[in-house]
Amino acid sequence: MARQRFPQSVYSHGTEPDARFTLANERTFLAWIRTGLALLAGGVALEALGLGLHPAFQLSASLMLMITGIVSALQAWLGWSRYERALRENTPLPNAPLALPVAIAVGLTGVLVVLGVLFK
Repeated sequence: MARQRFPQSVYSHGTEPDARFTLANERTFLAWIRTGLALLAGGVALEALGLGLHPAFQLSASLMLMITGIVSALQAWLGWSRYERALRENTPLPNAPLALPVAIAVGLTGVLVVLGVLFK
């Protein structure tokens, strides 16, 4: 009897793609996870180290980084499952819906840190 693979929403469709594409998709998943971990660590460090920024801007930037880290982990899972399913069904790869919000959030965090320095 064949073992069931998780998640069924991915593996119950199409045929097994070339292993190279599946492994590339997993590397992309891991890159999003590493990005999320770095954002979370940056948010914690910004708040914990007390860099002498204006307190409101420091807290806002820290929270933005931590929330963006969580969103990056969500993008990792959503992206992996959507790409894997597209590979299995031999259809065009979908876009990364949370990539733009993550990029915007990182940019806004930079603005908050600059403002925190200017208004300390």
